[in-house]
Amino acid sequence: MTVNDVARSLPDPNVLRDHCRALAMLDAILSPDWSSRYYSYDARWSPTEEMASMRNGSGDEYSIVFASAGVYVRGFDHESPMSPYAEDGVRPGVVDSVPEEFRSCVEEPAFNDDGVPTVTACLWHRTTDESWQTGEIDFPEGHVDPDGADWLFRLLADRSPEAYASFAVDYYEVPVDLDTVRHICALRPLTDDVVRALNADLTLENLAEDIAEIGYPTT
Repeated sequence: MTVNDVARSLPDPNVLRDHCRALAMLDAILSPDWSSRYYSYDARWSPTEEMASMRNGSGDEYSIVFASAGVYVRGFDHESPMSPYAEDGVRPGVVDSVPEEFRSCVEEPAFNDDGVPTVTACLWHRTTDESWQTGEIDFPEGHVDPDGADWLFRLLADRSPEAYASFAVDYYEVPVDLDTVRHICALRPLTDDVVRALNADLTLENLAEDIAEIGYPTT
């Protein structure tokens, strides 16, 4: 599976944005320490942009920029044979055809290392596009997941509450109430009871800053 397969699995940008906010809210409840979270969302990343992100603590990550022009998605698998560190630069085709609307994202310092984009998988969806777009890439042979897209974007392609619950049980090593995950995946309002169903040590008041940063709906 490659970024091309992921492109066929991603939903409409608005649906993706809501799903990313839900992932971030779930992680904020399960992991009050921001630095230990897997999924995050910053609704105030810039005056005109919002950003969803994933970091696994081992050097792998993704960033999704939601802007007025559309959505830019960049993933980085540090063990991928397409890593800029293995390829001596970004593999041809990965970002070459990214449209002008998103060139600033390709060049964003936060997504670069000494001027080289840290990217192994890239997608975009302009407001005028009917589907998700990728570059024309000659993938290395002999690899089931050459660009890391299969696992990097797994919970974006499979947006079921069951998929998140399975991930969270494994990653955070705590029991996870599936009905509560369903509640948050639907972006329903939080209550103390909802929060405590996932983390008995938290209250809704404890999450005020996270709720504002994520832009999670309060009504």
